[in-house]
Amino acid sequence: MVFPTDENVIVGLDIADDAGVYKISDDLALIQTVDFFTPIVDDPYQFGQIAAANALSDVYAMGGTPKTAMNLVAFPVKTMDITVLRQIIQGGIDKLAEASVVLIGGHSIEDKELKYGLSVTGFVHPARVLIKKNLHPGDRLVLTKPLGTGIVNTAIKAGMASAELTDRVTRQMVSLNRDAARIMSNFDISACTDVTGFGLLGHLAEMVCGTGMSARIFSDNVPMIAEALEFASMGLIPAGAYKNRQFRESTITFAETVERSRQDVLVDPQTSGGLLIGVNANQITELVAALKDGGVVAAAQIGEILDGPEEKLRVV
Repeated sequence: MVFPTDENVIVGLDIADDAGVYKISDDLALIQTVDFFTPIVDDPYQFGQIAAANALSDVYAMGGTPKTAMNLVAFPVKTMDITVLRQIIQGGIDKLAEASVVLIGGHSIEDKELKYGLSVTGFVHPARVLIKKNLHPGDRLVLTKPLGTGIVNTAIKAGMASAELTDRVTRQMVSLNRDAARIMSNFDISACTDVTGFGLLGHLAEMVCGTGMSARIFSDNVPMIAEALEFASMGLIPAGAYKNRQFRESTITFAETVERSRQDVLVDPQTSGGLLIGVNANQITELVAALKDGGVVAAAQIGEILDGPEEKLRVV
């Protein structure tokens, strides 16, 4: 299949990154992304907030600032009250307002299954675009949000999660990656992505495959939702985690000391997850400190990039 090309495309389908980037001038490029999904929480307003935060995240991961958005809605109008849709859209609008993003339109269709999300356009300087596959040997890896939302959401659906845990995880998913992106812009960042459906190890594999480099993850350093580890040890794991693990099984090596529940959280599909950042080793301590001081309290150094042709992920 041959796709149309343009010399001003900085990031397109040939690179397959978090978003597309198109150069407008020497000082300006557009970032474009789109994401939508079915509800993962029962509250319509919170679902709208989560979907908006998730869609905005791709722009932050590319080093840009989101500016405009358009709604995407599939709604079962014959079986669901229209007030549900109003609450979803209001949740999205309020999250966009928090991010200083303008809603300029959208499109809706009737569907048997509810879906909501947004297309988002952002700005970035062409020289400051962050892509996945630009890690360097010796880089350190930073994660900005705890893992485990997929497992916890599975527990919520099973009626096994407390109200306090449900509220805490929902607040994590609706939180923007804006502050983390703003803070990392002051450092020597080589590469970045956001952790979503492929899980931490799946998205890290995307960063190293084809680069001739490998990565070592220090599993005890990875921030995780404590209850997610407990649920994982009980076998309460979403199907997506099994798929993620199977898809990357030839790439990932777990040390014998890494317990199975921790392995499961590392491949757990995330919704509106944190940023996975590659930074020069000389700046790792300062970056983590700046993130924590700026309110990104879960930020942690979780691994390092190794030179070598294997393109493997070693979890120790």
